Amino acid sequence: MNILTLFQKGGLAMLPLTGLSILALGTIFERAWFWYALLKQESQIVHRVLDAADQDWDLAAEVASRAKNSPIGRFLAAPLQLQQPDPELFRLALEASAEEELANMRRGDKLLEAVIAISPLLGLLGTVLGLIQTLGNLRIGDLGSSSTAGVSAGIGEALITTATGLIVAIVALAAYRVFQGLIVQQMKVFRRAGNQLELMYRQAWARRGLPSQPLR
Repeated sequence: MNILTLFQKGGLAMLPLTGLSILALGTIFERAWFWYALLKQESQIVHRVLDAADQDWDLAAEVASRAKNSPIGRFLAAPLQLQQPDPELFRLALEASAEEELANMRRGDKLLEAVIAISPLLGLLGTVLGLIQTLGNLRIGDLGSSSTAGVSAGIGEALITTATGLIVAIVALAAYRVFQGLIVQQMKVFRRAGNQLELMYRQAWARRGLPSQPLR
């Protein structure tokens, strides 16, 4: 039995399930590419920015600015673009940038959550409608006769939508959990890199001495 046959036997509920599966797969592929590009060069960007900040803050700002295509680059560049901020303003810039980047990382979560919740319900609805149609064609007087031979086949076809809904929900849930784990890990990376950069800035600020002396 091929996919087209399953789709035809599944009934009307297969239409929205197909739409949800397309949306879920599109979101999963987009998010997978996003995380691949992010993780591929993240550690290198952090090391380059911190090493540059240890030597010259203007150089650190330039290095971070060149990495603005990456979330970690934008995160580290946000406070470095400010003109001689005090340590508190430097920290606030880091926090605001982290919140913005975290929101970008969560893009697509709501859609996957909706697919996870709706797909099994649509599958169950399709099964119920199929059973109603199958049993509605069965007359009481036909019980035990050869005319009831197709009832079991009809029930089996009705269960196709339930299986389809569960498969779509399971795939979406697995991807959702993986992405959530990556977000948690990324929060740790942001926190560690931000704390190191802030500590270096506070030390440089403390060494600056008089407020009239430039930091850079």
